[in-house]
Amino acid sequence: MTGSEIVLIRHGETEWSRDLRHTGLTDVPLTDEGRRQAAALGVPLAGRDFALVLTSPLGRALETSRLAGLAGAAQVREDLGEWDYGDYEGLTTLEIRERRPEWWLWRDGCPGGEDPAQVGGRVDRVLSEARAADGNCALIAHGHVLRVLAARWIGLGAADGARFGLSTATVSVLGWERDTPVLSLWNDAGHLAVSGRDGL
Repeated sequence: MTGSEIVLIRHGETEWSRDLRHTGLTDVPLTDEGRRQAAALGVPLAGRDFALVLTSPLGRALETSRLAGLAGAAQVREDLGEWDYGDYEGLTTLEIRERRPEWWLWRDGCPGGEDPAQVGGRVDRVLSEARAADGNCALIAHGHVLRVLAARWIGLGAADGARFGLSTATVSVLGWERDTPVLSLWNDAGHLAVSGRDGL
């Protein structure tokens, strides 16, 4: 697929993303602001042709794909679900560090949930499918899983996703410079109000 792009779309704001709570498998809906953000994503996505559109199975991603005008083409992929935070689901980093002061998601993972290597394995499968597509691909998912996916695209380890901050309702593009995978665009809200920055 050299020359084709993978467009990453993070879902709109939820109450938990707004409050910096780790939101993995809990199906927290979009807020009113999140729905507005998701609908506004249709503007930067308008006119793009996608050979493949994949979405997380979680409601906040599915609703974002619908409001952004991609639902008709979207196929659900379990591998695009958010990081499983296990025992830390719904907690903020500050709350977790009251128990484990040295904890860092990108190194330690979550008890009862996933570690970075497990998330990396999932996104590698998604990237394999996207690379096989006959044209551009759109992926609608979540902050941490998309950060891991971007790191893997450019040949970094899953834990290097820590270096890519990603806000809600943003568009990022994985592309090519000649035959080298690159980040062509990252965390772009365009005219959108940026809220829900992932400070987890």
